[in-house]
Amino acid sequence: MLVIALASQKGGSGKTTLSGHLAVEAEKAGAGPVALIDTDPQGSLAAWWNVRTEKSPAFAKVGVFDLASALEQLKRNGIKLVVIDTPPAITDAISHVISLADLILVPCRPSPHDLRSVGATADLADRHKKALIFIVNAATPRARITGEAAVALSQHGTVAPITIHHRVDFAASMVDGRTVGEVIPDSASAKEITELWIYIQDRLARLVKDPTLAPETRPDYFSISSLSSSDSEESESLDPTEQAEDMQALNAKLKDAYASPVSTPVAEIPRAEPQVTSPVSYPPPTPPPPPVASMAEVQRPDFGARKVTPKARDASRGPTLFGGAGRQTNTFGRRNWD
Repeated sequence: MLVIALASQKGGSGKTTLSGHLAVEAEKAGAGPVALIDTDPQGSLAAWWNVRTEKSPAFAKVGVFDLASALEQLKRNGIKLVVIDTPPAITDAISHVISLADLILVPCRPSPHDLRSVGATADLADRHKKALIFIVNAATPRARITGEAAVALSQHGTVAPITIHHRVDFAASMVDGRTVGEVIPDSASAKEITELWIYIQDRLARLVKDPTLAPETRPDYFSISSLSSSDSEESESLDPTEQAEDMQALNAKLKDAYASPVSTPVAEIPRAEPQVTSPVSYPPPTPPPPPVASMAEVQRPDFGARKVTPKARDASRGPTLFGGAGRQTNTFGRRNWD
């Protein structure tokens, strides 16, 4: 029997949603019987299972510190896979769950707060020497931060090559105890869960070194493609002695080619005779415009000196109040110019 634990110090990372989806997907892929265990005091996974109409996967109500004996009982009952959901905390209870698991899955949203919280969970897995896989969950499609989060997580451990994107159908499908693969089997969300389980199943088969647990089909991007059939057949048909002789002959040809100077004759290019043509007549150049005089050179007309007569001066001073022009005074008897 294999045990998978989903753990993360950060709340809301998607542990409960992935626990239910992966358990149903494992049952559908033939890896069952599968049992679910909810160690979170909130009981979200148990509430989802209670409204579920399907009989699989099974559910076991177990306390954290009774987990070891409960796993032995499930193994005797024929359970092949157990998926454990844990609360968002780092306590002795979480450490106890991790110590009993074969594989630790750590969902992480591509956000700075989630990335800062994965270190404590990774340290617990290293302390108990358990295999760990990070899952980028609830990612925004075509967002730059998603790739940056995967790079940051790769510094702490293995990152699953499948990213679970944020879509409404994940939450909507779990309202009545189902999964997105059961509600919308042809959706992109259902495809991501299927590919994620195939990757996890392959990792489990390699951890326990049991090839019977490996998935029957595997996407092409999970492994490096081998040589083509034509290349492999040609390499098998050649004898090793013949291959060595061919390599020696090729090296000798290359050595001779680089040692011998280039003796290719250079073709002589015939010299073209100069052709005499009649001179070309061009129209006379246009004369430049006359220079413009500067402001200093412009002479202003002389209008003569301006003369001011006494009569004009007296007229500019205003009307006479108490006498002539010689005694023009103000109301107080003083002359204006005094």
